[in-house]
Amino acid sequence: MKISVIGAGAWGTALAVNAAARHDVVLWARDAVQAARMASARENARYLRGIHFPSGLAVRAGAQGDLVGGAELVIVATPMAALRGQLEGLRGTTVPVVWLCKGVEAARAPAGDEPSFGLLAHEVQAQVAPGLAAGVLSGPSFAQEVAQSHPTALVAASPHAAVRDALVEAFHGPSLRVYANDDIVGVEVGGAVKNVLAIATGLCDGLALGLNARAALITRGLAEMTRFGAALGARAETFMGLSGLGDLVLTATGDLSRNRKIGLLLAEGRSLAQAVASLGHVAEGVYCARTVVQRARHLGVDMPIAEGVVALLDGSQSTAAVVAALMGREPSAEGS
Repeated sequence: MKISVIGAGAWGTALAVNAAARHDVVLWARDAVQAARMASARENARYLRGIHFPSGLAVRAGAQGDLVGGAELVIVATPMAALRGQLEGLRGTTVPVVWLCKGVEAARAPAGDEPSFGLLAHEVQAQVAPGLAAGVLSGPSFAQEVAQSHPTALVAASPHAAVRDALVEAFHGPSLRVYANDDIVGVEVGGAVKNVLAIATGLCDGLALGLNARAALITRGLAEMTRFGAALGARAETFMGLSGLGDLVLTATGDLSRNRKIGLLLAEGRSLAQAVASLGHVAEGVYCARTVVQRARHLGVDMPIAEGVVALLDGSQSTAAVVAALMGREPSAEGS
């Protein structure tokens, strides 16, 4: 199988390395200098130092029109903020197109009938490239471990069976299991909201609130995620799977989690700017927390943990005030 991966960050590189053991893969970098450096060194020293590129992996840089080439599957491995532009450039592509980003697009200024809240990735695709056979590859996964062939399970989500089948063929292998799911709404909601909740869990751990508090936060966060997803048309059972509970547990507790790290740094007293600058990578939860809360308010969905994260990121409440607000909520039934 011939695969094009657009975006040479950590996650795009990790999947390209994993797939290149069995397929012909081209990894496209935006920066020609970076592409030449990776091609020469046979590694992505900036994001995955020490991970050697297999012989089946080629590295290139080029114009948007060159990216598909003779590929049978196109993977868009850019942050959420760049997805719209990439999909616009892929209009007319006849092979499956799949994105990896986990987040919600920032709200755009309304134009005509466009909504004033941020969109999930499949909603962006429906706006700018509705003719694509498209989907998402998601689930609990750190790039470093996938690149090192550690056992991992992912979800291939799309309304198109051909897209799900292409992802299984491309990535299902000895170290990587890929499960198919047609609930793209649920899979994308899980991937986006878990990043916001991981910031909250990092804050909890950084403040040494204890393991009881962490367990409560993850569990109630899952309830928020499920309510939000259900309001958007997702199936509740999706959130008990890999892209919901699985990704939430990994991102909220794993030491490689960038979003959890943001919470830990904020608990230390760092400013948001200082915390983000120290990472060197994108932490999608920082960018999509506000849009998740904005969309939830529009839908009438209660998301107190996400609201607390936004208050903290905006600087309108201190860490102590956020914790006090969550603990001071009125009693309610667990299912609410």
